[in-house]
Amino acid sequence: MALLGAGCVAFAQQQAVPDAPTPQPTPALSGVAGPITPGQGSAAGITDPTAPAAPSGAGASSSNTPEPGASLPASTTPPPAQGPDQFQSKAPEYTSDSPTLHVAVNFVEVPVTVKDSKGKQVPGLTWRDFRVFENGQRQNLRLFSSDAAPLAIAFVIDQSLTMDVMEKVNRSLDSIQGALTPYDEIAVFSYNHGAQERTGFTGAQSARVNAVLALTKSTGTEEIVPVNTGPLAGCNVTANGSCVDPNLQPGRSAGSAAFITIPKEIHTLNDAILAAAKELSTRPKIERRVIYVVSDGKEAGSKATYKEVLQYLQTNNIAVYGTLVGDSARWGEGYLSRVHIPFTMYENRLAGYAIATGGTLDAERGVNGIENSYAELAKDARTQYTLGYYSHEPFIDGKYRRIEVRVERSGLEIVSKQGYYPSALDAAAPTSSPTLR
Repeated sequence: MALLGAGCVAFAQQQAVPDAPTPQPTPALSGVAGPITPGQGSAAGITDPTAPAAPSGAGASSSNTPEPGASLPASTTPPPAQGPDQFQSKAPEYTSDSPTLHVAVNFVEVPVTVKDSKGKQVPGLTWRDFRVFENGQRQNLRLFSSDAAPLAIAFVIDQSLTMDVMEKVNRSLDSIQGALTPYDEIAVFSYNHGAQERTGFTGAQSARVNAVLALTKSTGTEEIVPVNTGPLAGCNVTANGSCVDPNLQPGRSAGSAAFITIPKEIHTLNDAILAAAKELSTRPKIERRVIYVVSDGKEAGSKATYKEVLQYLQTNNIAVYGTLVGDSARWGEGYLSRVHIPFTMYENRLAGYAIATGGTLDAERGVNGIENSYAELAKDARTQYTLGYYSHEPFIDGKYRRIEVRVERSGLEIVSKQGYYPSALDAAAPTSSPTLR
């Protein structure tokens, strides 16, 4: 124990802790004399013009530091600008020799409906089953989707129908909301002697739609066809010496007692579709734009022409669907009415709109058939295959571009738009990321 205690004392003497260093004064800045003012630097070299000159000689101090308490004049040189702009990095300036990248493409979406020989939709197709051609040249698919899409649907009701047909249409209007979902939007239009907007776009399941559809119901037109030749011509039914129908009053604009001019029929289908298309063009591109027409397809007296309206539809990606009623819904007559005889009224103009824009038509004569057509056509418009590609044609040249869609399977019916007109709205990325799934 004694040896251990002696060793500890010796170890403590060898490991003595040194003292801390003594603080040293901070050396003065080299080349700087006098106080330092922020923004002005040091006061070296500044002399008071009123003070006497410093004597020269060995005893003179080499420092220009003024005497304590002496006032210093203001600096005659403005201080350098100090601010955050001096510390911000500036972007490099590009000259005319710098490379410039211009990308001008237009993305085209093509909704496609594929049906079998029984008229049922064909599910389970992939992007490998489709071939898309624009102006005869095959396009590389950049987007394929089979997801259901929300609808922005403009519902157009023909009020120039005859009384018996109009009654069936009125009874079927309450079933329109049953074909739509809460994610859809609907606007209601009607036409007779001109188009009329009943309501703008609103929620498809809102209570407002029922109220508007109730106000849209009409009595229709007279079913009796006036006769202007033969023994039955003239005013056969009179009251107090005048014709019951003022249009047949002799001596009026309708004609004379010998020959009566029958007033022309007015069916402004073109104007109604154009009014609905203008409202649809404001809806988001993520929604599928659809015009649904309930009509016999007759067209007469519109201010807008068929060509003008069709170009507007094909420019704004709007498809026309419809339920044919009246004479156009009869078997055989519905197909013959699509043939136009020169100098006569168009008996079925609605078929041309549907075929050109990728929509479908359903001919129904009964109330149940009309109600079922609402659900079927809304389903066709919602559950389509969506194909997308970047067009190889020049960017927005204003020319019509024809589209053809093929499916590498036999016995199938392909329904798609026949073509389109490019617009500036197509010169952007698609609404969803281009993927092939």
